[in-house]
Amino acid sequence: MRDLLPADVAVRDHVLARITEVYHRYGYQRIETPALENIERLGGGQGGENEKLTYRVLRRGLDEQVPAGTPLTDLVDLGLRYDLTVPLSRFYGNNRNTLPQPFRSFQFGPVWRAERPQKGRYRQFTQCDIDVLGEPSVLVEVELIEATAQALAATGLAGTTVRVSDRRFLTALVDDAGVPAERADSVLITLDKLDKIGWDGVRAELAGRGLAEPVIARLTDTITGLGGVAPAKLVDGLSDALPNLGEDALTDLATTTGALAAVADLSWEFDPTLVRGMGYYTGQIFEVTHPSSAGSVAGGGRYDKLIGRFLGTDVPACGFSIGFERIVDLLSTAPATERVAVLYESDVDPATVLAAARAVRAEGRTVAPVRRSGKFGAQLGRLAGWGYTSFVHLRADAAPQEERTINT
Repeated sequence: MRDLLPADVAVRDHVLARITEVYHRYGYQRIETPALENIERLGGGQGGENEKLTYRVLRRGLDEQVPAGTPLTDLVDLGLRYDLTVPLSRFYGNNRNTLPQPFRSFQFGPVWRAERPQKGRYRQFTQCDIDVLGEPSVLVEVELIEATAQALAATGLAGTTVRVSDRRFLTALVDDAGVPAERADSVLITLDKLDKIGWDGVRAELAGRGLAEPVIARLTDTITGLGGVAPAKLVDGLSDALPNLGEDALTDLATTTGALAAVADLSWEFDPTLVRGMGYYTGQIFEVTHPSSAGSVAGGGRYDKLIGRFLGTDVPACGFSIGFERIVDLLSTAPATERVAVLYESDVDPATVLAAARAVRAEGRTVAPVRRSGKFGAQLGRLAGWGYTSFVHLRADAAPQEERTINT
């Protein structure tokens, strides 16, 4: 959790404005959900590892001291949201009858996780999500990927790659290798660490989880055999490698990859090691990577079962979340914008100062009055550091000078 200086906020405003502009063009409507959610909803087993990082809020009206041995569930009833997807599911369940179908949702706001802070990972950070609810077709997956790739490009971030996989493929993968059903999720969590600990680390961790060597070998052989498969041969390669992979998953992947191939300026690949940590994914999953970021800069997937927990009936759903903080860190600075300082001496009448600022502002430009102080050159340097690009100097004994550029 941190304070943000004006220069930091300027970058964030730029990123948000560009993302918002693109998502609005695709028909996504912005909503807002509360920071606090019912703790049972946040701890329902669908948030993966993030559930362990939930900030819990004490019930109101508790005594200053509680009896020893009191269960945590008796003390806590709310928690700070750790993502925007679980709140969206509750929101849709509560408001479905008043929303367009399918519903294209756009959310932007802070979330909280009890992380160990590091670059790109904070305890309070901002997420930026788009989701389509009520549409079962993989048209949605392709649209989400295309819209997000364009949104990232609009911020000025170039060189991204979209990684695509499918939870149904992963289920077939562990089943084919002979992984016991009760260990499947933990095995997938280990596979998701491949880019951090390498194959040696993955094999060692899988062995530590009690998997037999033939099972580990089958997993690694299948994954490495599918790495780098050409998009045109992907479906055949998956079908040959995993005969137990359902026809619906193969058909969906064929449709998605074919459509992605037609999207101009989009770099993408099928990644058999992509897992995504959330337990609620049911179909295709995807992440966006950038060579300058240690982790993904965006990610998402299909989660057709999550909303049914709140609505009582399943609703097809798919979403993409941008790692807003990582994008901001990668961009570092916002594009330069014009700012004018009305630099006035202390004896100038306030009405004159405000009238001069008003005249510049009427031109649609950003302007603010600043009192003259100290050495003139040093003050201009400070103004430049604060983002001002030009100035008008007002003196009581002289006519206003013409606007001049601040040279640094």
